[in-house]
Amino acid sequence: MDERTKELVAVGASAAVNCHPCMDYHLGLLEKLGASPEDIGAALETGLQVSKGAWNKTRKVVNEIQGGRHETPKADVQTTGCC
Repeated sequence: MDERTKELVAVGASAAVNCHPCMDYHLGLLEKLGASPEDIGAALETGLQVSKGAWNKTRKVVNEIQGGRHETPKADVQTTGCC
């Protein structure tokens, strides 16, 4: 895998785990590597979708543990399909 692709994966993963310092670091490297704004945006959005999917699943489990006392938000987001 080339360095640009690795950094796109890294910036998406950074977005997924809410690590702003990591995002800044990888965005800086992507700028030096000449990554397009469109590719960077796609990587960031993919990371956010993974994060949202995991959040939705965790919210459902927590709701089950709490005996359904808290309604799962109706605004479940579309995810990348992994969660």
